[in-house]
Amino acid sequence: METVVSGIRPTGNLHLGNYFGAVRNFIKMQHDANCYFFVADYHSLTTHPHPDNLNATVKQVLAENLACGLDPEICTLYVQSDLPETAELYLLLNMLAYTGELERSVSFKEKIRKDPDNVNAGLLTYPVLMAADILIHKAAKVPVGKDQEQHLEYTRNYVNRFNYLYGVEYFQEPFAYNFGGQLVKVPGLDGSGKMGKSEAEGNAIFLIDEPEVIKKKVMRAVTDSGPTHMNQPKEVAIENLFTLLKLVSTTETVAHFETLYNNCTIRYGDMKKQLADDINIFIAPIREKIKAIAADEKYINKVVKMGAEKARQSGRKTLAEVRNIIGIRSFF
Repeated sequence: METVVSGIRPTGNLHLGNYFGAVRNFIKMQHDANCYFFVADYHSLTTHPHPDNLNATVKQVLAENLACGLDPEICTLYVQSDLPETAELYLLLNMLAYTGELERSVSFKEKIRKDPDNVNAGLLTYPVLMAADILIHKAAKVPVGKDQEQHLEYTRNYVNRFNYLYGVEYFQEPFAYNFGGQLVKVPGLDGSGKMGKSEAEGNAIFLIDEPEVIKKKVMRAVTDSGPTHMNQPKEVAIENLFTLLKLVSTTETVAHFETLYNNCTIRYGDMKKQLADDINIFIAPIREKIKAIAADEKYINKVVKMGAEKARQSGRKTLAEVRNIIGIRSFF
């Protein structure tokens, strides 16, 4: 069974786009591979979150992913900082990372362009820490988005440099985990791009949103003035609403509004009300489970402790072997 590693960013609540995208596939993946999922609190430090906010966000991220279906008895779910071996491997891999290539990182250049007053070393060496997250468990596959494919390429570079420098075949090159056609692109409510928390306010429906919040967001969704002739092609904003409807509503409901659109009798207000109701019905059991788990400190602590123990069993072995290969050996 292949080992797969993936980080979960503690950057806010999960939304429908996350759920139908990565999360739902993680749920399936945990049964098909030896999975390590970690909350990437080290990575988040590049933006200097407030200590109280960081701790609360990590807890919320754990609760949301558990509520969605990650099973700590099946996969290894842990907090990145609970595995100190990752930090040491990060240090060792930095000796194989060249400043020039790190400065050419697309994501690094984008981040310093957006925030020129926060050009810290953590941002520069972000790909090295990501490589440490992957290699500490000697993973073969990594689920990554387009924005992190270059980071995975850097990881393969470090693997080859390590193996060549020390004359070993210790690390294997990790490659992107291919979800095939399973990933669903969930549109936002702003009438253009995908659903995301970094987009315009009100663009995303979060799994923790209450019914009234969902209704308010959906009713504000961008539409047009309506079709003017039979079977008129839909504008992007309208197609987005129908895409959301297909994700959460019955086939009969979708067919009903398709018919109304095609014969030019659709009322977008009615469609939005139905969509808001159906999103709430879909989210309600997940929302209530998130609340229950987040309130259960004992269970959260149990999950985190179990995940840390499982991750350390793998991480300690890797780091001990790496230290030995490099020549870092104890005299006592």
